[in-house]
This record gives sequence, C-alpha cells and structure tokens, in this order.
Amino acid sequence: MSNQPSTLFDKVWDAHVVRKIEDGPDVFFIDRHFIHEVTSPVAFLGLESRGIGVLFPERTFATADHNTPTINQHLPVEDPLSANQLKALETNTAKYGISHWGLGHAKNGIVHVVGPENGITLPGMTIVCGDSHTSTHGAFGAIAFGIGTSEVEMVLASQCIMQPKPKKMRITINGKLGKGVLPKDAVLYIISQISASGATGYFVEYAGEVFENMSMEGRMTVCNMSIEMGARGGMIAPDETAFAYLKGREQAPKGEAWDKALAYWKTLKTDEGATFDLEYTYDAANIEPQITYGTNPGLGTGISQHIPKAEDVLDGGASYAKSLAYMGFAEDDTIIGKPIDYVFLGSCTNGRIEDFRAFASIVKGRKKADNVTAWLVPGSHIVEAQIKEEGILDILTEAGFLLRQPGCSACLAMNDDKIPAGKYAVSTSNRNFEGRQGPGARTLLASPYVAAAAAVTGKVTDPREFL
Repeated sequence: MSNQPSTLFDKVWDAHVVRKIEDGPDVFFIDRHFIHEVTSPVAFLGLESRGIGVLFPERTFATADHNTPTINQHLPVEDPLSANQLKALETNTAKYGISHWGLGHAKNGIVHVVGPENGITLPGMTIVCGDSHTSTHGAFGAIAFGIGTSEVEMVLASQCIMQPKPKKMRITINGKLGKGVLPKDAVLYIISQISASGATGYFVEYAGEVFENMSMEGRMTVCNMSIEMGARGGMIAPDETAFAYLKGREQAPKGEAWDKALAYWKTLKTDEGATFDLEYTYDAANIEPQITYGTNPGLGTGISQHIPKAEDVLDGGASYAKSLAYMGFAEDDTIIGKPIDYVFLGSCTNGRIEDFRAFASIVKGRKKADNVTAWLVPGSHIVEAQIKEEGILDILTEAGFLLRQPGCSACLAMNDDKIPAGKYAVSTSNRNFEGRQGPGARTLLASPYVAAAAAVTGKVTDPREFL
C-alpha cells in the first residue's frame, strides 16, 4: 500500500480490483447485485444459451418494481408484456436460488429503496443493477452504478464486471440550507449550475456541511440524481448518521461482525491532501426551492426566478428553444403561477418516509386542488406501513389525497401511471425528458415541498409561503 493520501472513491475502488488490464478496463468484483423484471430476462436467457449458472446467487437480490401496477396489486397484471417480465423474474430467481421479493411480498418495493432499508446496502461495497439510478446506494459510501443487460449477465455468471476507472470530482456545499430547501433542491441546484452533462466521465464525492447534516434519505436523493449530471455515480463518506441508520437492519452485520465492519467503515473517508480531477464549491445560502422548466434535469432554476434567456444557459442553443416549445413555455416567463394538472410524489428519488412527512407537513389542514390529479406512491411496503403508523395517511386522506401501492409508478411510463399528452406534472422523480412520464407529458421536477404546494394550489407555488 502506498502512503499517498487517497480519496474515498479510490479506497473502495482499489479494494475491488481483481485484475488490472494494461491500457484497458479493470476486472472489478461486485459485492451486491440488484435485479428487477425489466433488464434481467435477457441476461438469464444469455446464461441459458451458454449453459452456465449463477456463480454467487446469495449476492443477487431481486425485486419487481418498474412494471408493477400501483393499485389492485392483488389482481393479475393486465399488461401482457409486464406480466411476462414479472413471471420471468419469478421463474429465473427460483431456478438459480436467488432471493425474490415479487409483487405482494412484504418487502417488495423499488429496488433502490428496499436495498438500504433492509441493510443489504453497506459502506465500502460495490453495487450494480441494470438501472441507471443505482447511484442512490452511494449515500452509504458505496460505489454503486447502473449497468446494461449484457453486464447483468456478466455479473450473474462471474460476479465481476469490466470497468474503466472514472475520473474523480468533488462537489462541496457549506453553510446551512434555508427554509423550505430540501436535499432534492440542493442536487437540482448543482445540476442547473454544471448542466446535465457536466459530470460526464466522473465519479462524484459530495462533501461539506450540507451533506454532513443530511439524513440518509436526503443523501440517497442526492446520490440518486448524480446520473442526471452525467456522472457514473456519486457517494458520500459514511459517518455516525449512516451507522445509526444501518444498525439493527435485517441484513446488516450483528454483534462481533458489526464491530469489525464498523472499524473498517470508519476508515472510509477522503484523506487530507487527496486530489480530485475537478472540484466545485457552492454556498448553501444561494439555494432556494428549485423547479425545472425544460426537458433535461439541468434546465432548472430557483422557484422565484424567471425562465432564463438562452444566452444565460449552458446549453442554450437550438435544443433550448425546442425544449421550451415542448413545454409550452417562453424565455423570461415567470414560473410561479403556472397551472399544473398532475402531482407525483414517489420514485427512487423521493419515495421514502421523509418525503411523505415533508409533503404531509404542507397539505395538513388544507385541501387538494380540484384541477389536480395526485399520485402518491410509497417506495416500498415498509414505507407504506410507516405512513400509516405515523398518522400521515390520515392527514393525506383528510386533505383529499389517496395513497397508492409501492412501485416505480409515474417516474417512467412503463406501467399504467402515465401522464396524458400535453398535461403538466410536478414530479418528485428524477427525469423530465420528452415523453419520460408518458408520450407528450410535460414534467417539472421538484422537491416534495414544491409538489405539495402545487397539489393544494393547482399551480406552481413557492412552498415557503406554507412553512
């Protein structure tokens, strides 16, 4: 071991390199592999056709989430493609002895929600899934990233993957977030500053007081959105907040194994003097509640601001004009007061208990606007149970909202929860691409506070009025 100061990312990466290939990718060992019904069937077919098995079935965890309905989950799934994929997941996991939390299972939920809440995600691990938002798990000081279907097959067969080592970026935010500013706002602010491609080729470490003071739910939201600035993934050094979150969770180490793990986890931080390829620093005081107005997550601004002019935007060329035309917006428009049709609270970005607490704190004692259709979708059955136990369901019901069942829901229009063409949705999910939430749907990404304020007023509203 060299005595050079090293980054958190280097420490975890280097510990997992099985073999270095000269001028090529590293052969990289994977500790945890999450699979779901959409990107795994073809990978299993590949194994079949080559006559090979799954090397370490106990390191792979399956849950159904992308295609699942969020109402009447006890009934057969109507869409034949979705039904086939769910059936394939059940069959394949049974065949290879892989744990499977299918529809109706008490632990079922969105893959990036159930991993952490069951203690499967741990600091210092390498974690992959055939899903770009795998970066969520980096909140625990793990290296986590999305992979393609052929790589899913590679991990099932060998528990390894071929990966070139990304460059390193550190994003530091010091100070204290203002009133009404949530972790989602912090990450939307970063993306608006560096653009949706500003971190391409990098792995990001988030540092500074803002992230140190965040809950684990908040850190997961931030790391989840790393991919939306083009990064391979994002991570935050594990600390007492992370250790407290994990202690006692079902699959977390226990007793002596916990003490040993904890001693290692405490070494997982960037050394003084370690260098990054690129650094950005921001002041928390400059961040207000954010909202997007375009068709990539970088096209966003503070909620009290006007839509920027093309010359003030990093990628303000022809695609900017096209983006505003799709949204039905114009340069220099105010965003506050824009009428909306749908509100979506949920997804692997904001489907955790803290997000429902935030939403409920604003709708409490108020009523859902008549012009709004609201889909409130917990990230897992565990979150759903907490919503009921904490009395949040009563607040939501009183205000005229319904709670749906867990799943990816309206994040990606792969299930029945699609936003109709031309309609505006204030969404707590992670992507606002054209057609992402349904063909022709118009998405404004925002935090649970901003979503709640829109849900009770029927238009884009600054949530600070309600706090």
